[in-house]
Amino acid sequence: MNEDLRTRIAWLYYMEGLTQDEVAAKVGISRSRVLRILSAARQDGTVQIRVTTKLSHCVELERALEERWGLTQAIVVPNPQDEAQLRNLIGAEVGHYLSQNLAANMTVGLGWGKTLSAAVPAIVPRNPDGVRVVSLLGGLTRVNAHNPSEFAWRVAARLGAECHMMAGPVFAPDARTRDALAAHIGIRDIFSAARSLDMAVISVGDLTPHSVFREYGLLSADELASLEAAGAIGDVLCHFIDAAGEVVEHQVNRRVLAVHPADLRGARNLVLASGGWQKHAVIRASLTSLRPHVLIVDELVADRLIRER
Repeated sequence: MNEDLRTRIAWLYYMEGLTQDEVAAKVGISRSRVLRILSAARQDGTVQIRVTTKLSHCVELERALEERWGLTQAIVVPNPQDEAQLRNLIGAEVGHYLSQNLAANMTVGLGWGKTLSAAVPAIVPRNPDGVRVVSLLGGLTRVNAHNPSEFAWRVAARLGAECHMMAGPVFAPDARTRDALAAHIGIRDIFSAARSLDMAVISVGDLTPHSVFREYGLLSADELASLEAAGAIGDVLCHFIDAAGEVVEHQVNRRVLAVHPADLRGARNLVLASGGWQKHAVIRASLTSLRPHVLIVDELVADRLIRER
């Protein structure tokens, strides 16, 4: 589809306030096609709509989280009527945060996952000089419709930035293969850069039946059961951690091609973005162990994080 046409339709409808019928008449296409184009413009980020004021309860939660967990900034999104939309809402806030806080010559380390992938449409395309985007973990070798491990290069493309990918599977077949991959000069440089990032943006995963590990068949049912038996409650950069936020001793963690979570403590700005009741425990554990500067989370989890002592 012609990009000028899409932009003109979005402008007429959102900026000039024409009705869909009036837009259709102006550009000479059917109303149904106008509707499809407007919907696509929302999905691909051509049109971004934000409510610029927040619910007072969310603001209160943000201040309480900052005090309770020593955060530089907390961003709390209201819980949606449809829980399936939560990932997109948190992702949108990640996109806005990146757009507002990137500066020239930054090195930005990125995790991956569906929540972070939802950030891409909300990133304002720009070309800050000298920005490097670094993927902090390997990729998936089998996906369905959408590959969440593409997050880093999709962000880099959006920003016109240089991208450094960890070109290998996130889970190697064994520890020896993992170590050989990590010794590759390009991957070795990523591990080195990860210890002193200007910004790192990560999410966390859970071990519920809806986790990415089960959905994409990254680990077997026996491996997941064994991790839970070892005390794992979820993951940070595909390293499985316990309730205290420590990486558990397990053969799966010896196979993961990813930056160790502890190495992120050297980042000048560490952003943790995740939400949903099922991730409450792993978010809490990550706050305890990593002490991020920024937390982007939903209202329900925020409330629980404040109440717990």
